[in-house]
Amino acid sequence: MITAEIPIPHYPFEPDPATGNPCFRAFWYDRSSGYVKLDFLVPHRKDYFFLSFVKNGSSRHWVDMKPYVLQPNTFYFTVPHQVHLKEEPKPISGVGISFTEEFLALDESGFLKNLPLIRNPQGGHELTLGEADVVFVEGLLGQILAEYGNKGPWHQNMLLAYTKVLLIYLSRLYTEQYSAAASTPDRVLLHRFLSMIEESFAALHEVADYADRLHLSPGHLSDVVKEQSGKPAIVHIHDRLIVEAKRLLFYTDRAVKEIAFELGFEDASYFNRFFKRLTQRTPVEYRTYIREMYH
Repeated sequence: MITAEIPIPHYPFEPDPATGNPCFRAFWYDRSSGYVKLDFLVPHRKDYFFLSFVKNGSSRHWVDMKPYVLQPNTFYFTVPHQVHLKEEPKPISGVGISFTEEFLALDESGFLKNLPLIRNPQGGHELTLGEADVVFVEGLLGQILAEYGNKGPWHQNMLLAYTKVLLIYLSRLYTEQYSAAASTPDRVLLHRFLSMIEESFAALHEVADYADRLHLSPGHLSDVVKEQSGKPAIVHIHDRLIVEAKRLLFYTDRAVKEIAFELGFEDASYFNRFFKRLTQRTPVEYRTYIREMYH
């Protein structure tokens, strides 16, 4: 596995010069003759949502520390800030859609940003499509692509409407395939807590910090989170810190001390003890182990 030097780069959303749309892109891709971008074995993060319907072909990709072999008639999705890596430049064709959080904010009700596919509470990245799903999704993607090239009146509203239907449909599949629980008030609180962790894990390490932002007592927050997820609230915080630490250890050559400071640990030796307590390896031992495993 080839690793990056210093920080993992963030790829920002790039508006399509042909349309000028500042927050949404849709495109066919047919990479039967090889890839143009030289970004294989280069870990990176996307600062936007990316959805891909793979029609034909197969290729090996990574999301965080998990490899995926892309399959035909399958839908893949990722959310901002996860680490991506393309490993095999094999032929593949399908449809891709990318959009920013600003695009989701065009839905003033806030409905889109809370869909299961967008929140991704189960940490999934792929959806298996049945024959009827493929027909529906392909038809809807065709409508999106047609509208994407249309600069007439109500263009952005039409894109939002088609995309909303797509995200709702895929969220229904997500719920079926990942067995997400119903959105009870306590479940909503769990999702809010997990979203806050995603936004602030490097700055806030204690349950009381999140409880204060949610205007709850730490005890009540801990009870609800434990009941809904099966894990104490502090474990969720620690798990998120460990995931990010593993990303940086695996994909970069940054010093352990630098990683500790980036994750909000003022004392690198405490970070070492924290990491070993939760993984049974020191950061250096983990870096050696994981790179040897996937070399």
